[in-house]
Amino acid sequence: MTDLLVGGGGPAGLAAALYAARAGLEVTVWEPRGEVIDKACGEGLMPGAVTALRELGVDPPGHPLAGIRYVAGEAAAQADFRDGEGRGVRRTALHAALRAAVVEAGVAIVRRPVTEVVQREHDVLVDGVPARYLVAADGLHSPTRRLLGLEGRPATVRRYGLRAHVERAPWTSHVEVHWSSTAEAYVTPVSRDLVGIALLTTARRPFTEQLADFPALRTRVEGRRTTAVLGAGPLRQRSSRRVAGRVLLVGDAAGYVDALTGEGVALGLAQARAAVAAVAADDPERYEAAWRRVTWRYRVLTASLLGVSRVAPLRRGIVPAASALPGLFQTTVDALARPA
Repeated sequence: MTDLLVGGGGPAGLAAALYAARAGLEVTVWEPRGEVIDKACGEGLMPGAVTALRELGVDPPGHPLAGIRYVAGEAAAQADFRDGEGRGVRRTALHAALRAAVVEAGVAIVRRPVTEVVQREHDVLVDGVPARYLVAADGLHSPTRRLLGLEGRPATVRRYGLRAHVERAPWTSHVEVHWSSTAEAYVTPVSRDLVGIALLTTARRPFTEQLADFPALRTRVEGRRTTAVLGAGPLRQRSSRRVAGRVLLVGDAAGYVDALTGEGVALGLAQARAAVAAVAADDPERYEAAWRRVTWRYRVLTASLLGVSRVAPLRRGIVPAASALPGLFQTTVDALARPA
């Protein structure tokens, strides 16, 4: 019987496998998709995420990021990272680097889904296979969360993410967040000849149509070749708990507010570390408190910014206010950049 079965081979699941291997646990990863997984993602790693990955021996290729810049028409606000660089990294490059590290650590990755979970006193049966614990890291719409009856109430406002890449040299070393009246566009350089553009929006319209809401950005990329558009959502997902018996929810499966503050990967790594520590201590319930501790900043900042952005007059004032109060904007960016 394995100590830990990880259901889901995205960044959070693979990080959990690496932390488990380092803790001396016997671990196996189940992932039904292919070897390299892509998804709609802003692809900007905060300095804290870069540091956490390096501590795991993972150093994916990408483009250095100096900070964050908000843009809305003629108004702009910029804050540089004070404690190390961020990095723009293709999601596929991040996944490939993590997967290679997991394989090098001797962890088996099996191509199969989790479809049945049976809790027992001393173990959990996952599709008939016994394991002392199951870490469910199977994404935003986690099948395991649904199997266990841990789904929270659905969000009243639904937001979606769309992502494509433009083949051109980056014009910025910052993550640029362009604000329109209804959406945000994240511009992230991921290599010397590729720029990612991710849209966060409540509108169900094609990517190119929504890009028209950002005239300055559209002018920069017009006529350039783009990669296929990937989508994700609804982004807001709730979980009633993160621990159910011997099952621990990690990453997006544990609940997600929004991609607005760009902390997804850093949070997934921090949750993976906390979940494995609880498994190693044979005390799964301690993960619930740890989850709240490592995610509180993200949940408060993101929910607050979302709340402001839903009121039209306040939304129009976000970038002018950040420009007029550079100290406050810098403090916010510093909070986002720190390890979770």
